[in-house]
Amino acid sequence: MSAAQPLLSNLFDCRDAFASTLERVAEQDERIVIVVNDSVGSSKLGGFRKRWPERAINVGIAEQNMVGVGSGLANGGKIPFVSAASCFLTARALEQIKADVAYTNANVKLVGHSPGVGYGELGPTHHSIEDMAWLRLLPNLVIVAPADPWETARAVEAAASLDGPVFLRISRFSVPQLGRPEGAKFAIGNAETLRQGNDVAIIAYGVMVSRALEAAEALAGAGVQARVINMASIAPLDVAAIRAAADLGAIVTVEEHSVRGGLGGAVAEVVAAYRPCPIRILGFPGFMPTGSAAFLFEKFGLSAAGIQKAAREAIAARQAR
Repeated sequence: MSAAQPLLSNLFDCRDAFASTLERVAEQDERIVIVVNDSVGSSKLGGFRKRWPERAINVGIAEQNMVGVGSGLANGGKIPFVSAASCFLTARALEQIKADVAYTNANVKLVGHSPGVGYGELGPTHHSIEDMAWLRLLPNLVIVAPADPWETARAVEAAASLDGPVFLRISRFSVPQLGRPEGAKFAIGNAETLRQGNDVAIIAYGVMVSRALEAAEALAGAGVQARVINMASIAPLDVAAIRAAADLGAIVTVEEHSVRGGLGGAVAEVVAAYRPCPIRILGFPGFMPTGSAAFLFEKFGLSAAGIQKAAREAIAARQAR
């Protein structure tokens, strides 16, 4: 899919799109329920609970129990959206996600809010930079990390209609609504090409997509044409889009996640088996200091300038081969 450039003047919280879309689909399907861990406010599900208190279950600070309850509800014919901060949902309840959701192929929708460093200036205990690496190992589990409100709404709709487990990674950071042509469609497993280019491919998801587009715009001013790919669907992965990027001979991956095991690792696995080429993987190297997200993004190169630098390095490495 090809799309126009993003509109950077207005910023939106994807949690608002998540909450409003969930209420809309819940109006049409009474099987939809929510299960939370005292996270009604941070998940922006207050409106849902007010409208359908009998369809809202708050288990308290008990994430393992929360996922187990969700699995039980799914076995009873409900469609539970199990919503919590991603750091607690995926770390504390990983065994339940593995055994009660993925292994049994339960119709549970896991929603990890405030991923990456979005929870606040609380350090590694509240950072969620390992969630994609953990979860993409699990069979049956669909993993989607939307980049803007439009894609968030489409992802919620797709998750609700899909019979099987899904993990939605919903950012806390405000992002621009990306410009798309009329009639644009979202499909799990399909990457979205937001900008064409044949010099280097920049592959990103979530909050990093708009930064990748900003970097590509700056690179174009210097005569470098970067292809920008929104890889919102981490599982299943759009292997064809990655192979087409490898054909360019230079790739940069960008994610609000560890450099190990996430999007960068997934892309590298495909490229290594298809057509090895220089890849620069941008993300966080490991446990990080306590600090603002802006500070951490800048320090570890998750900025338009950092992406530009990585793109130039990948191109130079290709030329040196």
